[in-house]
Amino acid sequence: MCGIVGVISTTPVNQLIYDALLLLQHRGQDAAGIATQQGRKFFMHKAKGMVKDVFRTRNMRALPGNCGLGQVRYPTAGNAFSEEEAQPFYVNAPFGIVLVHNGNLTNAQALKADLFSTDHRHINTESDSEVLLNVLADEMDKATRGKVLQPQDVFAAVQAVHKRIRGSYAVIALIAGHGVLAFRDPYGIRPLCIGRSADGTVMLASESVALEGTGHVFERDIQPGEAVFIDLQGNISSQQCAQAHQLSPCIFEYVYLARPDSVMDGISVYQARLNLGQTLAKRVVSTVPPNEIDVVVPIPESSRPSAMQLAQLLGLPYREGFVKNRYVGRTFIMPGQGVRKKSVRQKLNVIGSEFKGRNVLLVDDSIVRGTTSREIVQMARDAGARKVYLASAAPPVRYPNVYGIDMPTSSELVAHGRSVEEVRQIIGCDALIYQDVDAMKKAIGALNTGIAGFDASCFDGVYVTGDITVNEIAQINEGRNGGDEGDEDTSRLSLPNAQDN
Repeated sequence: MCGIVGVISTTPVNQLIYDALLLLQHRGQDAAGIATQQGRKFFMHKAKGMVKDVFRTRNMRALPGNCGLGQVRYPTAGNAFSEEEAQPFYVNAPFGIVLVHNGNLTNAQALKADLFSTDHRHINTESDSEVLLNVLADEMDKATRGKVLQPQDVFAAVQAVHKRIRGSYAVIALIAGHGVLAFRDPYGIRPLCIGRSADGTVMLASESVALEGTGHVFERDIQPGEAVFIDLQGNISSQQCAQAHQLSPCIFEYVYLARPDSVMDGISVYQARLNLGQTLAKRVVSTVPPNEIDVVVPIPESSRPSAMQLAQLLGLPYREGFVKNRYVGRTFIMPGQGVRKKSVRQKLNVIGSEFKGRNVLLVDDSIVRGTTSREIVQMARDAGARKVYLASAAPPVRYPNVYGIDMPTSSELVAHGRSVEEVRQIIGCDALIYQDVDAMKKAIGALNTGIAGFDASCFDGVYVTGDITVNEIAQINEGRNGGDEGDEDTSRLSLPNAQDN
């Protein structure tokens, strides 16, 4: 999961891309990059760190031009600590192409071998995004063969890309001297939308919040398998480029990843989380009588809408019991377990008066590794809670995710191979209530009946691309983000999976 943006305008776009990346910062905190084009020349700056730290005044001045793209990175493949794997990526032929990618290719290793042996292209990093760029460049070369580039050539190249690559991908590419290309995988697993401002500027972004927050009017989502080409004058061409396509977005976007003020594939993320709270309330009643709960407390921040809706339906007081240090990054998407453990211990503090002498129902958006939940339950007990119940707005995460979320190995998932009671004992709460998988799908799917289904593979083990096996998962794990920086923190407050925006 990363955040990507692309812009074509009649005025300089460096500040606009920067502002959009700030609005997408929740989608990646490891690295950031911007590339712009002036004439036929690209200008690029990228580095590890948050957007505000990567780009200084001198960097912004060195990014001239009226079109460009940018990315905030959340690493799931390659080396999390390599500056070289920050995006955008560049290749000089044909034309010169700069690319940003959100998602994860599941056949990257096979593609890399094919690129070397057949296409004679060199891959210099472990990033699947560089593989994707070279596949696109190779197909662009085949589609044009020295001709003047036309939109139909671009679409022919994307058609061929769809046939070669597998996995999840939302892509924005800048083609030197021609314009911006955007396309989405045939299942629409990762989001991508387009909008326009009053002055005619066209923006593509991972979430609608990036459009609205920069003065653009959301027009539509890019459809699964669709490619959109915007020339340097802002003229838009589009074509469906996949032989078979269906909208099956990642349901974890609505549960946790996206900002609540975004609308993705016709679904309000905020309303989706309210709906999850409504269905979760029914599960709570069947496990813990409401008269045994004194207060409902969310674990900041993604769970707040669900917790509020649940509390209202059960007629229980809703209270904020944890205060988050907003100057610590979003730890679920930090690279490396050691980094997570060092940061989350500084992240949450308890408001003791909301816990002392009370039976407390904690509500979280999801439970992945479980260590965070265990520590937060203990924090509530230390603050004087009589009983601590825990409800998850999402079902048990039992299976690896291979489409761009950092939960790839079964051994990391507390619910894998365990019953709810076994997980409850590990976490140490007095009762553990999970959302039901079918109820989750219905609660979110009811907001857009045009969606064929969801990729909910981390919950139900069904991978929408239909080509994922145990061996495939093992091979993908070999390319996951590289090891930890520094020593591991083993103290009680090292919370490796605090999930909030």
